[in-house]
Amino acid sequence: MEFYELIKTRESVRDYDPSKPVSREVLNRILEAGRLAPSAANRQPWTFVVVSSEEKLKEVRECYPREWFQQAPHILVVVGDKSKTWIRSYDGYNPIETDLAIAMDHLILAAANEGVGTCWIIAFDYEKLAKAIGLKENEVIYCITPLGYPHDDYQPKGKKIRKSLEEVVRFI
Repeated sequence: MEFYELIKTRESVRDYDPSKPVSREVLNRILEAGRLAPSAANRQPWTFVVVSSEEKLKEVRECYPREWFQQAPHILVVVGDKSKTWIRSYDGYNPIETDLAIAMDHLILAAANEGVGTCWIIAFDYEKLAKAIGLKENEVIYCITPLGYPHDDYQPKGKKIRKSLEEVVRFI
C-alpha cells in the first residue's frame, strides 16, 4: 500500500478472527519493521515478545479482559531494557519510552500494510503480564497489541477524526 494511504487508513481493530493465525513469514516482516526503527544512539533497547501458544495466550489475556482482545490469535508485547538505553549526560533523561513508541509505530504500520489488525494498548494489568511473559529485572513493558486478521465482515470505521493541520502546526 502507498505510505500516505496506509497512514490515512490504519485504525485500531477490535474484531479478530481467531481461526486465522498470522503466518510466521508475515509476523517476521512485521517484526523486521520494528527491528529497523530508529532509537537514541542506535541502542535498540527493545525485545518484541510474540505470544502465540494457547497456554501463554490464556495467561496473557488475563491482563486485559476485553472480549475482542481474547479473540486475537497472537499478542505482541513491546518490552524495553532500561540498562541498554542511552542516557542524556547533562540531565539523566532516559528516552526508552520514545524508542519503544517509535518501534511500536513501525510495527503497527507494517501490520496494517500486511492486512493484520492491531490495537495499541497501554491500560493493562502490568503485574499479570510481567509474570506471564517472564519479565526480567531491567525490563519494562511499554505496550501490547493483539495481532490478527479482522473477521471477514469487519467494516473499517472510515474517516479519522483529527484536528486540522492548522490547529497542530506552527511555522516560525
